[in-house]
Amino acid sequence: MRLEKLFDVRCSREAAVSALASEETLLGLFPDTKTEIVARRDERVTLRSSYRALGQDGTATFHFEFEPGGDVRFEKVCDGRVWRQLAGRVCFEGRGARTRVRIEMEGRTRPLVPEIAIRGPLRDQLEKMASALRERLESR
Repeated sequence: MRLEKLFDVRCSREAAVSALASEETLLGLFPDTKTEIVARRDERVTLRSSYRALGQDGTATFHFEFEPGGDVRFEKVCDGRVWRQLAGRVCFEGRGARTRVRIEMEGRTRPLVPEIAIRGPLRDQLEKMASALRERLESR
């Protein structure tokens, strides 16, 4: 399953890249949950977030890898309850005083979890991430 969200913001690419690198912005990508940074090493930040999916409470760990060009890759550490694999990327394309932001997510559920059951919650998470990031970038 692959999902994508595109939006434009009124800030330069450099400002957008800088904003996403801040701890406050990373934590804000998971609104409505208790999220904390549990490790920071070189170009990698690890977050832990509580969630509710398919009627179950759990804790998710995400690694964010900052690439030299400014894009950010992220990956969920999957425990096998719902996801076998979930990864994504945030890309920035400068357009003068504006920047196009692309958030991509791709994942595979475990065999007994039909994708249709998790597509809605994943789309909701993507929308929340995009809204939170847009708000942060527009406020710069």
